[in-house]
Amino acid sequence: MDPSLLIFLLAVVIIGILILVAINLTKKRGPMFDKENYQIDFLRIENSLQKGNDASYAMAIIQGDKLLDKALCEMGVPGRTMGDRLKKVGKEKFTQLNAVWHAHKLRNQIAHENDFHPDYNQAKHALETFKQALRDLGAI
Repeated sequence: MDPSLLIFLLAVVIIGILILVAINLTKKRGPMFDKENYQIDFLRIENSLQKGNDASYAMAIIQGDKLLDKALCEMGVPGRTMGDRLKKVGKEKFTQLNAVWHAHKLRNQIAHENDFHPDYNQAKHALETFKQALRDLGAI
């Protein structure tokens, strides 16, 4: 075999390997969540929900919604509001998109309607929904 042909083939193989390495290094990866912090934050929110303490119901829903929005922002999902971000993400990320929307709408009712007060079951269900949504995103 001609030595110049061997050198040429070796150069092609090396260049091919370098191209594959470059592609792999520049490949867009998903967000790297600090799962431990998300788990701690969510556990704190779950523990704040106290049956018989009406104020804890609204606060738990608001905090759960806020934590999910933080995860969406860390993922780089565009949007001015969480609602905008939920529209962008859609069904491809959440196993229970309708439940996520319902939980987010509960948060909006708390924030915008003075006479709205969620009950314990609504808060518990909203937290379960936020927890599943965070799992779906890989945050917990």
